[in-house]
Amino acid sequence: MHKMADNLRVILISGPSHAGKSTLAHSLSLKLGWSRKSTDKLARHPGRPWTINQKPVPEHVAEHYLSLSVDELIEDVLRHYKMNVWPSIESIVTLHSSDTSTDRLILEGSALWPDLVATLNTNGVAAIWLTASNNLLQTRIHNASRFDDATTREKTSIQIFLERSNRYNERMIDSINRLKLISINVEATPSLDELTDKCLELINYPRAGTSTSGV
Repeated sequence: MHKMADNLRVILISGPSHAGKSTLAHSLSLKLGWSRKSTDKLARHPGRPWTINQKPVPEHVAEHYLSLSVDELIEDVLRHYKMNVWPSIESIVTLHSSDTSTDRLILEGSALWPDLVATLNTNGVAAIWLTASNNLLQTRIHNASRFDDATTREKTSIQIFLERSNRYNERMIDSINRLKLISINVEATPSLDELTDKCLELINYPRAGTSTSGV
């Protein structure tokens, strides 16, 4: 068991789609014995535009990606995070960080946008962002969507989703740098165990100007 700050009760993990947020959250949950949740469950929004568990892509999801520009898509999803998801995130973080009768929590998801997280005024919270190259995101999204087997229309939707993910990643990194928040390049850690340990190291020994007792 890693030694962590006694008052640390919530770890936030964010990053672009397919950066490995859920995988890292699961690994940390097993290592620390904490509960974990995903922000994806907090509010509805058009999901991934490819077949999952043999379920066809809903028409409204395909239309969402095919009818909007990448700029419109990124603004739409960031607006969704701020208006529809963030209030629930704030409530969850406040509850688990302040009420010692609740489980210590690992909360992960792309809705944990840096500019929103930076507004938290809550002790007992640490946050970390996963970054990745566009090439890695493309490889993972193409593999997950079985891109080579997709129809022409599905490939178009998947490519637009990928472009939105890349745009999210670029804007996220800009925000992280501007706000001096903690991040990990997932390609610099060759194994999940090393990524997990690096995350814990950064939370325990954060860079100058940050604190394990708040964001």
